[in-house]
Amino acid sequence: MPSGIKDKVAILGMGCAKFGERWDKDGDSLMVEAYEEAIADAGIGTSQIDAAWLSVAFDAVNIGPSGIPLAMALRLGDVGVTKVENYCASGTEAFRGAVYAVASGAADIALAMGVEKLKDTGYGGLPVRSRGTTFDMVGVTGSAPGQFAQLASAYRAAHDVSKDDLKRAMAHISVKSHDNGAKNPKAHLRKRIDIETVLNAPLIAEPLGLYDCCGVSDGAACAIVTTPEIARSLGKTDLVTVKALQIAASNGWEIQGAGWNGSYFHTTRVAATRAYQEAGVTAPRDQISLMEVHDCFSVTELVTMEDLHVSREGEGWKDVLNGFFDAGGTIPCQIDGGLKCFGHPIGASGLRMIYENYLQLLGRAGERQRKKPPSLALSHNLGGMPSQNVSAVAIVGLA
Repeated sequence: MPSGIKDKVAILGMGCAKFGERWDKDGDSLMVEAYEEAIADAGIGTSQIDAAWLSVAFDAVNIGPSGIPLAMALRLGDVGVTKVENYCASGTEAFRGAVYAVASGAADIALAMGVEKLKDTGYGGLPVRSRGTTFDMVGVTGSAPGQFAQLASAYRAAHDVSKDDLKRAMAHISVKSHDNGAKNPKAHLRKRIDIETVLNAPLIAEPLGLYDCCGVSDGAACAIVTTPEIARSLGKTDLVTVKALQIAASNGWEIQGAGWNGSYFHTTRVAATRAYQEAGVTAPRDQISLMEVHDCFSVTELVTMEDLHVSREGEGWKDVLNGFFDAGGTIPCQIDGGLKCFGHPIGASGLRMIYENYLQLLGRAGERQRKKPPSLALSHNLGGMPSQNVSAVAIVGLA
Protein backbone atom coordinates (compact mmCIF):
# COMPACT_ATOMS: atom_id res chain seq x y z
CA MET A 1 0.00 0.00 0.00
CA PRO A 2 1.56 3.35 -1.00
CA SER A 3 2.38 5.55 1.97
CA GLY A 4 1.91 8.80 0.03
CA ILE A 5 3.97 11.97 -0.04
CA LYS A 6 2.21 14.06 2.61
CA ASP A 7 4.63 16.60 4.12
CA LYS A 8 7.67 14.93 2.56
CA VAL A 9 8.24 17.82 0.14
CA ALA A 10 8.30 21.58 0.73
CA ILE A 11 8.02 24.36 -1.83
CA LEU A 12 11.24 26.36 -1.54
CA GLY A 13 10.28 29.07 -4.01
CA MET A 14 7.87 29.88 -6.84
CA GLY A 15 7.65 32.37 -9.69
CA CYS A 16 5.21 33.34 -12.42
CA ALA A 17 5.60 35.42 -15.55
CA LYS A 18 2.89 37.86 -16.55
CA PHE A 19 0.37 36.06 -18.76
CA GLY A 20 -1.00 37.65 -21.91
CA GLU A 21 -0.10 38.47 -25.48
CA ARG A 22 3.64 38.49 -24.89
CA TRP A 23 4.76 39.39 -28.39
CA ASP A 24 7.92 40.89 -26.88
CA LYS A 25 9.06 37.60 -25.34
CA ASP A 26 9.93 34.17 -26.67
CA GLY A 27 9.51 30.97 -24.68
CA ASP A 28 13.00 31.16 -23.22
CA SER A 29 12.41 34.71 -21.99
CA LEU A 30 9.16 33.73 -20.29
CA MET A 31 10.90 30.83 -18.54
CA VAL A 32 13.64 33.16 -17.32
CA GLU A 33 11.04 35.66 -16.07
CA ALA A 34 9.32 32.99 -13.96
CA TYR A 35 12.62 31.45 -12.85
CA GLU A 36 14.18 34.69 -11.64
CA GLU A 37 11.28 35.20 -9.22
CA ALA A 38 11.39 31.56 -8.09
CA ILE A 39 15.14 31.38 -7.50
CA ALA A 40 15.14 34.67 -5.59
CA ASP A 41 12.26 33.40 -3.48
CA ALA A 42 14.08 30.11 -2.84
CA GLY A 43 17.27 31.90 -1.81
CA ILE A 44 19.59 29.42 -3.53
CA GLY A 45 21.86 29.35 -6.56
CA THR A 46 21.23 27.58 -9.85
CA SER A 47 24.10 25.18 -9.12
CA GLN A 48 22.09 23.73 -6.21
CA ILE A 49 19.33 22.38 -8.47
CA ASP A 50 19.73 18.60 -8.97
CA ALA A 51 17.04 17.91 -11.58
CA ALA A 52 14.32 19.66 -13.56
CA TRP A 53 11.04 18.98 -15.34
CA LEU A 54 9.64 21.05 -18.20
CA SER A 55 5.98 20.98 -19.28
CA VAL A 56 5.02 22.10 -22.78
CA ALA A 57 1.94 20.82 -24.58
CA PHE A 58 2.61 22.10 -28.10
CA ASP A 59 6.34 21.54 -28.50
CA ALA A 60 6.20 21.72 -32.30
CA VAL A 61 5.12 25.36 -32.27
CA ASN A 62 7.07 27.00 -29.50
CA ILE A 63 9.72 25.20 -27.44
CA GLY A 64 11.00 21.95 -28.89
CA PRO A 65 10.74 18.20 -28.29
CA SER A 66 13.12 17.90 -25.32
CA GLY A 67 14.14 19.46 -22.02
CA ILE A 68 17.19 21.10 -23.58
CA PRO A 69 15.53 24.54 -24.04
CA LEU A 70 14.98 24.76 -20.27
CA ALA A 71 18.56 23.73 -19.51
CA MET A 72 19.87 26.35 -21.93
CA ALA A 73 17.53 29.17 -20.91
CA LEU A 74 18.36 28.79 -17.21
CA ARG A 75 21.98 27.66 -17.70
CA LEU A 76 21.37 24.63 -15.52
CA GLY A 77 24.41 22.67 -14.43
CA ASP A 78 24.25 19.67 -16.77
CA VAL A 79 21.50 18.06 -14.69
CA GLY A 80 18.77 15.81 -15.96
CA VAL A 81 15.90 17.71 -17.55
CA THR A 82 12.73 15.83 -18.49
CA LYS A 83 10.14 17.29 -20.84
CA VAL A 84 6.57 16.16 -20.06
CA GLU A 85 3.19 16.56 -21.74
CA ASN A 86 -0.16 15.47 -20.35
CA TYR A 87 -2.81 17.58 -22.09
CA CYS A 88 -3.91 20.51 -19.91
CA ALA A 89 -2.53 18.77 -16.80
CA SER A 90 1.00 19.19 -18.14
CA GLY A 91 2.03 21.83 -15.59
CA THR A 92 0.94 19.69 -12.66
CA GLU A 93 2.67 16.72 -14.30
CA ALA A 94 5.97 18.63 -14.25
CA PHE A 95 5.37 19.51 -10.60
CA ARG A 96 4.68 15.83 -9.87
CA GLY A 97 8.01 14.84 -11.42
CA ALA A 98 9.95 17.30 -9.28
CA VAL A 99 8.01 16.45 -6.11
CA TYR A 100 8.39 12.69 -6.57
CA ALA A 101 12.13 13.08 -7.20
CA VAL A 102 12.57 14.85 -3.87
CA ALA A 103 10.20 12.54 -1.98
CA SER A 104 12.10 9.49 -3.24
CA GLY A 105 15.50 10.89 -2.32
CA ALA A 106 16.62 11.00 -5.95
CA ALA A 107 17.13 14.79 -5.71
CA ASP A 108 17.64 17.21 -2.86
CA ILE A 109 16.34 20.20 -4.80
CA ALA A 110 14.28 19.92 -8.00
CA LEU A 111 12.65 22.39 -10.35
CA ALA A 112 9.40 22.31 -12.31
CA MET A 113 8.75 24.76 -15.15
CA GLY A 114 5.68 25.15 -17.34
CA VAL A 115 5.58 27.37 -20.42
CA GLU A 116 3.58 27.91 -23.59
CA LYS A 117 3.66 30.47 -26.42
CA LEU A 118 0.23 30.00 -28.00
CA LYS A 119 -0.20 33.51 -29.42
CA ASP A 120 2.66 32.87 -31.82
CA THR A 121 0.73 30.08 -33.55
CA GLY A 122 -1.63 32.58 -35.16
CA TYR A 123 -4.53 30.30 -34.31
CA GLY A 124 -7.65 31.62 -32.56
CA GLY A 125 -7.97 28.67 -30.18
CA LEU A 126 -5.70 25.76 -29.41
CA PRO A 127 -3.59 24.70 -32.41
CA VAL A 128 -4.94 21.86 -34.51
CA ARG A 129 -3.35 18.51 -33.74
CA SER A 130 -3.59 15.28 -35.71
CA ARG A 131 -0.76 13.07 -34.47
CA GLY A 132 -1.89 9.50 -33.98
CA THR A 133 -5.19 7.71 -33.71
CA THR A 134 -6.28 9.35 -30.45
CA PHE A 135 -6.02 12.88 -31.81
CA ASP A 136 -7.78 11.92 -35.00
CA MET A 137 -10.64 10.37 -33.04
CA VAL A 138 -10.99 13.36 -30.75
CA GLY A 139 -10.72 15.78 -33.64
CA VAL A 140 -13.72 14.46 -35.55
CA THR A 141 -16.06 14.84 -32.59
CA GLY A 142 -16.05 18.63 -32.72
CA SER A 143 -14.44 21.70 -31.18
CA ALA A 144 -13.64 22.17 -27.51
CA PRO A 145 -16.56 24.63 -27.03
CA GLY A 146 -18.85 22.15 -28.78
CA GLN A 147 -17.75 19.30 -26.54
CA PHE A 148 -18.16 21.28 -23.32
CA ALA A 149 -21.52 22.64 -24.50
CA GLN A 150 -22.62 19.00 -24.55
CA LEU A 151 -21.39 18.71 -20.95
CA ALA A 152 -23.70 21.59 -20.03
CA SER A 153 -26.65 19.94 -21.75
CA ALA A 154 -25.95 16.60 -20.08
CA TYR A 155 -25.67 18.28 -16.67
CA ARG A 156 -29.03 20.00 -17.16
CA ALA A 157 -30.69 16.76 -18.18
CA ALA A 158 -29.15 14.69 -15.38
CA HIS A 159 -30.17 17.09 -12.62
CA ASP A 160 -33.29 18.74 -14.05
CA VAL A 161 -31.73 22.21 -13.99
CA SER A 162 -33.49 24.88 -16.05
CA LYS A 163 -31.66 26.56 -18.89
CA ASP A 164 -32.04 29.95 -17.19
CA ASP A 165 -30.65 28.73 -13.86
CA LEU A 166 -27.64 27.13 -15.52
CA LYS A 167 -26.86 30.17 -17.66
CA ARG A 168 -27.09 32.50 -14.65
CA ALA A 169 -24.81 30.24 -12.62
CA MET A 170 -22.27 30.17 -15.46
CA ALA A 171 -22.52 33.95 -15.80
CA HIS A 172 -21.92 34.35 -12.06
CA ILE A 173 -18.76 32.25 -12.40
CA SER A 174 -17.44 34.52 -15.17
CA VAL A 175 -18.30 37.74 -13.31
CA LYS A 176 -16.70 36.42 -10.13
CA SER A 177 -13.48 35.48 -11.89
CA HIS A 178 -13.21 38.82 -13.70
CA ASP A 179 -13.73 40.65 -10.39
CA ASN A 180 -10.82 38.67 -8.97
CA GLY A 181 -8.62 39.02 -12.04
CA ALA A 182 -8.98 42.80 -11.97
CA LYS A 183 -6.87 42.73 -8.79
CA ASN A 184 -4.08 40.63 -10.28
CA PRO A 185 -1.25 42.43 -12.12
CA LYS A 186 -0.10 39.17 -13.74
CA ALA A 187 -3.47 38.32 -15.30
CA HIS A 188 -4.10 38.71 -19.03
CA LEU A 189 -7.61 40.18 -18.69
CA ARG A 190 -8.16 42.72 -15.88
CA LYS A 191 -11.56 44.21 -16.70
CA ARG A 192 -14.65 43.66 -14.57
CA ILE A 193 -17.85 42.59 -16.31
CA ASP A 194 -21.49 42.33 -15.23
CA ILE A 195 -24.10 39.59 -15.46
CA GLU A 196 -26.04 41.19 -18.31
CA THR A 197 -22.89 41.55 -20.42
CA VAL A 198 -22.24 37.84 -20.03
CA LEU A 199 -25.83 36.79 -20.71
CA ASN A 200 -26.07 38.99 -23.83
CA ALA A 201 -22.69 38.07 -25.29
CA PRO A 202 -22.45 36.24 -28.65
CA LEU A 203 -22.94 32.49 -28.44
CA ILE A 204 -19.94 30.29 -29.17
CA ALA A 205 -21.66 26.92 -28.70
CA GLU A 206 -25.09 26.89 -27.02
CA PRO A 207 -25.28 27.50 -24.06
CA LEU A 208 -21.68 28.77 -23.89
CA GLY A 209 -21.26 32.44 -24.72
CA LEU A 210 -18.13 34.45 -25.28
CA TYR A 211 -17.46 35.04 -21.57
CA ASP A 212 -17.99 31.38 -20.74
CA CYS A 213 -14.81 30.46 -22.61
CA CYS A 214 -11.24 31.10 -21.46
CA GLY A 215 -8.85 32.78 -23.86
CA VAL A 216 -5.50 31.97 -25.42
CA SER A 217 -2.34 33.48 -23.96
CA ASP A 218 1.40 33.12 -23.38
CA GLY A 219 2.88 32.45 -19.96
CA ALA A 220 5.26 30.53 -17.71
CA ALA A 221 5.34 29.46 -14.06
CA CYS A 222 8.00 27.78 -11.95
CA ALA A 223 8.37 25.87 -8.68
CA ILE A 224 11.49 24.81 -6.77
CA VAL A 225 10.98 22.02 -4.24
CA THR A 226 13.06 20.29 -1.57
CA THR A 227 12.66 18.43 1.70
CA PRO A 228 11.34 20.28 4.78
CA GLU A 229 14.64 19.57 6.52
CA ILE A 230 16.70 21.17 3.77
CA ALA A 231 14.29 24.10 3.56
CA ARG A 232 14.70 24.78 7.28
CA SER A 233 18.48 24.47 7.02
CA LEU A 234 18.33 27.22 4.38
CA GLY A 235 16.53 29.52 6.81
CA LYS A 236 12.92 28.94 5.75
CA THR A 237 10.50 29.16 8.67
CA ASP A 238 7.01 29.29 7.13
CA LEU A 239 6.90 26.14 5.03
CA VAL A 240 4.32 25.26 2.41
CA THR A 241 4.36 21.50 2.01
CA VAL A 242 2.73 19.19 -0.50
CA LYS A 243 -0.08 17.29 1.19
CA ALA A 244 -1.20 15.30 -1.86
CA LEU A 245 -0.68 15.03 -5.61
CA GLN A 246 -2.75 12.67 -7.72
CA ILE A 247 -3.39 12.22 -11.45
CA ALA A 248 -5.99 9.98 -13.12
CA ALA A 249 -6.36 9.33 -16.86
CA SER A 250 -9.35 8.00 -18.78
CA ASN A 251 -9.08 4.32 -19.65
CA GLY A 252 -11.96 4.38 -22.11
CA TRP A 253 -14.72 3.54 -19.62
CA GLU A 254 -16.67 6.72 -20.36
CA ILE A 255 -17.17 5.93 -24.03
CA GLN A 256 -17.22 2.11 -23.95
CA GLY A 257 -20.27 1.44 -21.85
CA ALA A 258 -23.53 2.83 -20.56
CA GLY A 259 -22.35 3.86 -17.10
CA TRP A 260 -21.42 7.47 -17.87
CA ASN A 261 -24.14 10.03 -18.65
CA GLY A 262 -21.84 12.84 -19.84
CA SER A 263 -22.62 15.19 -16.95
CA TYR A 264 -19.41 14.89 -14.91
CA PHE A 265 -15.70 14.05 -15.05
CA HIS A 266 -14.98 10.56 -13.79
CA THR A 267 -11.20 11.16 -13.64
CA THR A 268 -11.64 14.23 -11.43
CA ARG A 269 -13.69 12.22 -8.97
CA VAL A 270 -11.02 9.52 -8.88
CA ALA A 271 -8.07 11.93 -8.54
CA ALA A 272 -9.87 13.95 -5.86
CA THR A 273 -10.75 10.88 -3.80
CA ARG A 274 -7.15 9.66 -3.90
CA ALA A 275 -5.79 13.12 -3.07
CA TYR A 276 -8.07 13.50 -0.07
CA GLN A 277 -6.99 10.09 1.22
CA GLU A 278 -3.33 11.03 0.80
CA ALA A 279 -3.79 14.40 2.52
CA GLY A 280 -5.97 13.03 5.31
CA VAL A 281 -8.96 15.12 4.23
CA THR A 282 -12.24 13.52 5.26
CA ALA A 283 -14.63 16.47 4.75
CA PRO A 284 -13.42 18.60 1.82
CA ARG A 285 -16.25 21.13 2.08
CA ASP A 286 -15.12 21.90 5.62
CA GLN A 287 -11.36 21.36 5.37
CA ILE A 288 -10.39 22.87 2.00
CA SER A 289 -10.29 26.66 2.26
CA LEU A 290 -9.14 27.78 -1.21
CA MET A 291 -9.37 26.32 -4.71
CA GLU A 292 -7.94 26.91 -8.17
CA VAL A 293 -9.75 24.70 -10.69
CA HIS A 294 -9.67 24.18 -14.43
CA ASP A 295 -12.24 26.73 -15.64
CA CYS A 296 -11.60 26.31 -19.37
CA PHE A 297 -15.35 26.92 -19.64
CA SER A 298 -17.74 28.21 -16.98
CA VAL A 299 -19.66 24.96 -16.93
CA THR A 300 -16.43 23.06 -16.28
CA GLU A 301 -15.86 24.98 -13.06
CA LEU A 302 -19.45 24.37 -11.98
CA VAL A 303 -19.30 20.62 -12.61
CA THR A 304 -15.87 20.39 -10.98
CA MET A 305 -17.27 21.72 -7.70
CA GLU A 306 -19.31 18.52 -7.49
CA ASP A 307 -16.58 16.23 -8.83
CA LEU A 308 -14.27 17.50 -6.06
CA HIS A 309 -16.94 16.47 -3.53
CA VAL A 310 -17.33 20.05 -2.29
CA SER A 311 -20.87 20.62 -3.61
CA ARG A 312 -23.60 18.00 -3.50
CA GLU A 313 -24.23 16.30 -6.83
CA GLY A 314 -26.68 18.35 -8.85
CA GLU A 315 -26.42 21.35 -6.51
CA GLY A 316 -23.16 23.00 -7.52
CA TRP A 317 -25.06 25.67 -9.44
CA LYS A 318 -26.89 26.64 -6.23
CA ASP A 319 -23.61 27.08 -4.33
CA VAL A 320 -22.33 29.24 -7.18
CA LEU A 321 -25.36 31.54 -7.13
CA ASN A 322 -25.25 31.73 -3.32
CA GLY A 323 -21.69 33.10 -3.46
CA PHE A 324 -20.10 30.10 -1.77
CA PHE A 325 -17.12 30.27 -4.17
CA ASP A 326 -16.81 34.09 -4.37
CA ALA A 327 -13.72 35.88 -3.04
CA GLY A 328 -15.59 36.62 0.17
CA GLY A 329 -17.32 33.25 0.28
CA THR A 330 -16.65 30.09 2.26
CA ILE A 331 -14.23 28.53 -0.26
CA PRO A 332 -13.01 31.10 -2.79
CA CYS A 333 -12.43 29.60 -6.22
CA GLN A 334 -10.20 31.34 -8.80
CA ILE A 335 -9.28 34.12 -6.39
CA ASP A 336 -6.55 35.12 -8.85
CA GLY A 337 -8.90 35.24 -11.87
CA GLY A 338 -8.46 31.67 -13.08
CA LEU A 339 -8.13 30.59 -16.68
CA LYS A 340 -10.88 33.10 -17.49
CA CYS A 341 -8.51 35.99 -16.81
CA PHE A 342 -5.09 34.40 -17.29
CA GLY A 343 -5.92 32.51 -20.45
CA HIS A 344 -4.61 28.99 -20.87
CA PRO A 345 -0.98 28.60 -21.96
CA ILE A 346 -1.32 24.88 -21.43
CA GLY A 347 2.08 23.89 -20.09
CA ALA A 348 2.03 26.72 -17.54
CA SER A 349 -1.52 26.66 -16.14
CA GLY A 350 -1.12 23.95 -13.50
CA LEU A 351 1.94 25.59 -11.97
CA ARG A 352 0.29 29.00 -12.12
CA MET A 353 -2.56 27.64 -9.99
CA ILE A 354 -0.17 26.22 -7.40
CA TYR A 355 1.67 29.56 -7.40
CA GLU A 356 -1.48 31.41 -6.32
CA ASN A 357 -2.21 28.90 -3.58
CA TYR A 358 1.40 29.21 -2.38
CA LEU A 359 1.14 33.01 -2.19
CA GLN A 360 -2.16 32.88 -0.35
CA LEU A 361 -0.85 30.39 2.22
CA LEU A 362 2.09 32.68 2.97
CA GLY A 363 -0.04 35.84 3.04
CA ARG A 364 1.75 37.33 0.04
CA ALA A 365 -1.08 37.73 -2.51
CA GLY A 366 -1.35 41.51 -2.28
CA GLU A 367 -4.72 43.14 -2.94
CA ARG A 368 -6.47 39.80 -3.41
CA GLN A 369 -5.07 38.22 -0.23
CA ARG A 370 -7.67 36.59 2.02
CA LYS A 371 -7.78 38.26 5.44
CA LYS A 372 -7.48 34.83 7.01
CA PRO A 373 -4.88 32.82 5.04
CA PRO A 374 -6.14 29.41 3.94
CA SER A 375 -5.15 26.24 5.78
CA LEU A 376 -5.39 23.82 2.86
CA ALA A 377 -5.44 24.94 -0.77
CA LEU A 378 -6.36 22.74 -3.73
CA SER A 379 -5.57 23.04 -7.43
CA HIS A 380 -7.16 21.01 -10.21
CA ASN A 381 -6.40 20.51 -13.89
CA LEU A 382 -8.48 18.81 -16.55
CA GLY A 383 -7.08 17.91 -19.95
CA GLY A 384 -8.85 16.55 -22.99
CA MET A 385 -12.56 16.34 -23.70
CA PRO A 386 -15.37 15.35 -21.30
CA SER A 387 -15.42 11.83 -22.72
CA GLN A 388 -11.65 11.31 -22.76
CA ASN A 389 -9.50 13.20 -20.29
CA VAL A 390 -6.86 13.39 -17.61
CA SER A 391 -7.36 15.08 -14.22
CA ALA A 392 -4.81 16.25 -11.67
CA VAL A 393 -5.39 17.36 -8.07
CA ALA A 394 -2.69 18.92 -5.87
CA ILE A 395 -3.22 19.95 -2.23
CA VAL A 396 -0.74 22.19 -0.43
CA GLY A 397 -0.74 23.68 3.05
CA LEU A 398 1.44 25.08 5.81
CA ALA A 399 3.63 22.52 7.58
